[in-house]
Amino acid sequence: MRERTDEQLMAAYAGGDMQAFEQLYQRHRAPLYRYLLRLVGDAPTANDLYQGSWERVIRSRRGYRPSASFRAWLYRIAHNHAMDHFRRARPAAQQPPDSLAAGAPEPDQALQSAQQEERLADALRSLPPEQLEAVLLKLDGGLDLLTIAEVTGVNRETAKSRLRYAVAKLKQALEE
Repeated sequence: MRERTDEQLMAAYAGGDMQAFEQLYQRHRAPLYRYLLRLVGDAPTANDLYQGSWERVIRSRRGYRPSASFRAWLYRIAHNHAMDHFRRARPAAQQPPDSLAAGAPEPDQALQSAQQEERLADALRSLPPEQLEAVLLKLDGGLDLLTIAEVTGVNRETAKSRLRYAVAKLKQALEE
């Protein structure tokens, strides 16, 4: 039996199938949380935004129309929720990530991994908010360029530029 697509699961959930929601939640919980954690930089805020994003999915289930992928729709909800938070909490201030939520390294690689993780965290903190979000949507959300543009409300070329500049800055920072 073929596994149902996200769009099929969301349609089933909109019709009252709670197991469909559970499958969607299981598929997207870790990458969505990672995205929000890296975007805001602290676990309590990320947890609030994460729960709020899923609450918005639940409230919007009957109005869901698969005109775009479910993943794009979910990340758009999370993006909008995070932007609302930034506007309320600290207007025009970037909330840099303080942790990368990575798994524990092997004992013999602990020091090297910690140093690499700190360099990456520093490099991410140095990115402008728009570039940081583009990178996180790509890395944590697994979104393609067109979907990143859709989620962030910009055209494809702008999203491409943000991603390209962010990757170049990260490479430069990590080579130093």
